[in-house]
Amino acid sequence: MKIKITKEESGQRLDNYLTNILNTSRSNINKHIKDGTIKLNNQTIKSGHSLKEGNIIEYESWNETTEIKPEKIPLDIYYEDEHIIVVNKPSKMVVHPGNGNTSKTLVNALMYHTNELSSINGNDRPGIVHRIDKDTSGLLLVSKTNEAHRILAEDFKNKKIKRKYIALVSGVITTDKGKINAPIGRDINDRKKMCITDKNSKNAITNFEVLERYKNATLIECILETGRTHQIRVHMSYIKHPVINDPVYSNKIINDYGQMLHAAYLGFNHPITKEYLEFTSPTEEEFNRILETFKNS
Repeated sequence: MKIKITKEESGQRLDNYLTNILNTSRSNINKHIKDGTIKLNNQTIKSGHSLKEGNIIEYESWNETTEIKPEKIPLDIYYEDEHIIVVNKPSKMVVHPGNGNTSKTLVNALMYHTNELSSINGNDRPGIVHRIDKDTSGLLLVSKTNEAHRILAEDFKNKKIKRKYIALVSGVITTDKGKINAPIGRDINDRKKMCITDKNSKNAITNFEVLERYKNATLIECILETGRTHQIRVHMSYIKHPVINDPVYSNKIINDYGQMLHAAYLGFNHPITKEYLEFTSPTEEEFNRILETFKNS
């Protein structure tokens, strides 16, 4: 696998950069740098090397888990052909195995559903082109072939894939529309959290529009220009309107359902036929029940 560093990505440490984009641990990245399966410009390099525009990172795919087994778990499939799948993920389902969790993930369900999944992201993430958080519900695009995966990954990188989210946030947003442009990086005090920072961060842009206002909350639609980890959750917390029921970035907790965030829309050109496809999914019943309590308060 090869990654070419852009101007915006330059200045970051090699290990921090790969930890974020490959969604793995820094210790795992450092191990692969030391054993030579990760190289920079075809040379072995230290973990703390500062990246420059035009650098080429080469790495081999690897499997961090012992064994990922197919599991008979129901899937809410919106579209499928020989190249791709569009699936509606429920809240509480992890997208792919990691951190010792090897079962009951979307990947386990996909492996039971089909033997044809792309292998670009390694054995523990077959078919996974992008992901959403465990407690975020909604639409995901899955690739069945490596050719489709490469094209879709490039389309994500070039902002050709449209994603819209529905979120219930704390407080009343007075403006009808807004844009949040603030870089996101790993929180140095808590590696499980992201934060707004200029250090080892990536540019992040979230557009939002108010759908409804309530006494103590606002229902918004968010359109992502970038796809950073926890982006909407971090950005809304940054402007003092955190996503309600978010256990990490908000103190407004209703129950254990998780953050009130739903990936409601997905629009993209089919990687092979180039036909434009778009899909929408409704918010879940529990999301709607919580929403009603704010409507009626």
